[in-house]
Amino acid sequence: MRTLATIALALALTIQPANADDVEESISAALEAYRAGDIKAAKEEIDFASQLLGQMQAEGLSGYLPQAFDGWERELEETQSMAAFGGGQMASATYRKDGRSVEIQLMAGNQMVTAMSAMFSNPVMMGSMGKVKRLNRQKVVITPQGEVNTLINQVMVQISGSAEVADKEAYFEALDVKALGEF
Repeated sequence: MRTLATIALALALTIQPANADDVEESISAALEAYRAGDIKAAKEEIDFASQLLGQMQAEGLSGYLPQAFDGWERELEETQSMAAFGGGQMASATYRKDGRSVEIQLMAGNQMVTAMSAMFSNPVMMGSMGKVKRLNRQKVVITPQGEVNTLINQVMVQISGSAEVADKEAYFEALDVKALGEF
């Protein structure tokens, strides 16, 4: 447990995020509780610090969402840590034009992404989900409902909405696939 607290403290000190003070305070409180023998309180503080770091990472994920195309409006959804779903982060945005919408969700580091990676690495499974094609040099699945889905490294991309598939494909092509692959 001591090693975990030390590592978390070192990580928090090197990141220097906007709410680093909250992270540092929580890690310091965890270390104090651990040293006092209060394992329960130490774990609660480490868990809280982990949630804060997850939120900060989720905010970073929203930076990969493309800007709106000319004539479209973009509405960013609140980025969030997905602690309730086994961890990870999610960022999303909705793009609107003339009553049509394109919704992009980026998810990383959770159990659903891990489960989907097996499907996206199996050509038969990919084919069973819909039409497989390449966009921006990336294999994607176009579902019968017109959604564009893929997995880029450990980031799941889901593009849905009421707009035409061509609009969804154009927004996919606006994603920085290389950068997402390094997230």
